[in-house]
This record gives sequence, C-alpha cells and structure tokens, in this order.
Amino acid sequence: MTAAAQRLPEILEDADNGLNPSVRVLFARLHEQVQALDAQIADSDQAIKQAVHSDERCQRLQSMDGIGPLIATALVAAVGDAQTFSNGRQLAAWLGLVPRQHSSGGKPTLLGISKRGDRYLRTLLIHGARAVIYRVKDASSRRALWLKQLIERRGINRATVALANKMARIAGLAGPR
Repeated sequence: MTAAAQRLPEILEDADNGLNPSVRVLFARLHEQVQALDAQIADSDQAIKQAVHSDERCQRLQSMDGIGPLIATALVAAVGDAQTFSNGRQLAAWLGLVPRQHSSGGKPTLLGISKRGDRYLRTLLIHGARAVIYRVKDASSRRALWLKQLIERRGINRATVALANKMARIAGLAGPR
C-alpha cells in the first residue's frame, strides 16, 4: 500500500483539513475499494503460491533465474506438455521471442523479433529477464559476463529480449513435461 493510502484514514478523520464532505465520502469509498482489491490480490498471490508448491513442473521452472511463481504457473498453464515442441527454439518461436526469418535461395536472412505468439507470456519472460539483468551488475558468473558483453554490444533492451529468448529455450527443455 502506498504512503498516501496508508495516511488516507487519518486525513479523512481530520475535520479541520478543509475537505468538502462529499469529497470526504468519495475518498472513503475509494479507500474501501482499494482495501478490497488489496485483499483480492493477496488471495490470488496465495493461490498461485499453493499451485507452485503442489506442482513439480512449476518448482522446476522456478529454479531458473528470472522465473518466479507467476511466470512458472503461466508457462505450465499455457504450454501444458512441453514435449509438443521438438526443441526449445520452437517454444521461443511460439512465444514470439525469435527473429523472423526470410530465406530465399538457401540464404537465410534474420529480421527483427517477430512479436507473434503469446503476448502475455512473452511480456512476463521479458520482465523476468529485466530482473536478472538488473542484478547482473555485481555478478561474475559466465552468464553474467555474457550478459555484460551483450549489453555493451547491443544495448540493454536487445540484451533483455535475448535473455528472455534464452530463458524460453531452457524452459522448453527443462520445463513442464
């Protein structure tokens, strides 16, 4: 809850602050709605945590950096059986995280990221990749060095999508089966 939402009850109780009575009632109703929404969000978070705890596939996915309970449950729900994809690249392509290909005469040309596929899962994986990149500044593992070099060469946004692509490929191999 934000600082303003935490202070709202004391602001509403203060009769000397000059708030119009109708505005005071409106803010009180809005505060009740925010509290109800916060309770619903907490219930949903608890349900997601229980789903992760009871599903071994979600636990396996969650062991990867950048994949939390929300991404793990969304992948398991959307993909189901990862054996439908013959390799991790097909899963990444299904999510829209691979470059679009235009090949002619045996000469492959890779274009930009296709952005076809499941927009929600792609967005979640990109946000997870952003979280990993945010923490990579202090790390010194092989993957951290790869990411640092990629960020220097291509920029942070392309490196983020490249990491999301790699996460999807790994999830396709080790993910829900």
